[in-house]
Amino acid sequence: MARVASPTDRINLAHSSVLLVDHNQRSLDMLSSIFQGFGVREQTKCGSSTDAVRLVQTRSIDLILIDSAMPEMDGCDFTRWLRRETDAPLRHTPLIMLTGHAASSQVLKSRDCGASFVVTKPLTPSVLLQRILWLGVDERSFIECESYCGPDRRVRNFGPPVGIPGRRSGDLSEHVGEATGANMDQADIDMMMKPMRVAL
Repeated sequence: MARVASPTDRINLAHSSVLLVDHNQRSLDMLSSIFQGFGVREQTKCGSSTDAVRLVQTRSIDLILIDSAMPEMDGCDFTRWLRRETDAPLRHTPLIMLTGHAASSQVLKSRDCGASFVVTKPLTPSVLLQRILWLGVDERSFIECESYCGPDRRVRNFGPPVGIPGRRSGDLSEHVGEATGANMDQADIDMMMKPMRVAL
């Protein structure tokens, strides 16, 4: 089971480089404030996926957070490009997909395009920090084959560690539009994204 952060842990993200991609300026500013609170000094904000494509080709990034509902090139298209069209180590960069509507089809699409994790909006700093910590201890292999490129999906999972907060039911940010299916809560998404190995 993944390690759970305790209130006494000291986590130093000061030397991490984070790319935040969201077409909604308010969401981008909120994400930036959260990472500033985490102590991240080097964060870059992009309002479009195409800007993000140009940026990651010219500088080193440790973590990418991208909204799934970007116009033109959505978060899944960006992730597929990152995983398939770039060279290592760029293609192995951890990527967290952010989504306002957490229908199972959207979560599966995000996982299958190669996202490391999916986090629902509105997010809280504690939930986001836990997912970043999970990425730090993630032991999944990186798979590269004809039909998929990204963290290993051939595993089962048992969800987040006990006591990790998730999304409150009914929370939706105002800019995500109408839902096309039932939303999953963060704990259910984590069960799909954070695996523990089982015998096959």
